[in-house]
Amino acid sequence: MHDAPLPKTAADALDTRWTPLEQLLRIMARLRAPDGCPWDREQSHATLRQSVIEEAYEVAAAINSGDDANLREELGDLLLQVVFHAQMASERGDWNFDAVASGIVEKLVRRHPHVFGSENASDSAAVLTRWEEIKRAEKGTAAAASALDGVSEGLPSLMRAEKVQKKAAKVGFDWSELPPVVAKVREEIAEVEDALGDAEKVEEEIGDLLFAVVNLARKLKVDGEVALQRATDKFATRFRQVESIARERGLALEKMTLAEMDEIWDAVKAR
Repeated sequence: MHDAPLPKTAADALDTRWTPLEQLLRIMARLRAPDGCPWDREQSHATLRQSVIEEAYEVAAAINSGDDANLREELGDLLLQVVFHAQMASERGDWNFDAVASGIVEKLVRRHPHVFGSENASDSAAVLTRWEEIKRAEKGTAAAASALDGVSEGLPSLMRAEKVQKKAAKVGFDWSELPPVVAKVREEIAEVEDALGDAEKVEEEIGDLLFAVVNLARKLKVDGEVALQRATDKFATRFRQVESIARERGLALEKMTLAEMDEIWDAVKAR
């Protein structure tokens, strides 16, 4: 495959002698070739960093919507990002897509000794515990320096907060009952109110409040990311309806008072 001429036409690119994955790899190499696509040739790992994040969120959105056809499409877009980065690394002579695939294959086999070896795992909790033990052994550390090790700083803030809390909870640093968790949220709201007028302090207190709310969601077994997405979707839907009603009345939102907009909002909400 690697010695074959790169596709020059659509027919070449879609030649069924190649598997779909091979077609994708060949197309990506062609796009990055000297006579390929100017935009694709200009990209780097850094310029595509945000695209990886966006495509991952598109996959999550498709899952949330239950749209299976869209999920298939979005997974393709995410796979393209992997292929794109692998192609750029291959051009530097570092590693290629095969190396990426081989790496994850070897990791899955190593970290599933209860499937590919003689070990046993009674439940998911045992699997995760063993996974972390193997992970630490791979990195050459007998034990984690901190219970919070392994939580990436590159995660979205909401997700990172939840993962940090779960790690702390594993060693017992967690409320066993719900009331103190709710009380903590109320306490943080009061501290935000006390900090009003102090821009630096209020930012800190807002952060503490958000962290407390994530903790409440975790204790209630609510996915904070999903909950916030749905709340945002609900707001966006209602706001668009407010805009539509205002237009029907010959009104422009920017020229309306908040009370007038609230009147329409309440009507929309009552529906």
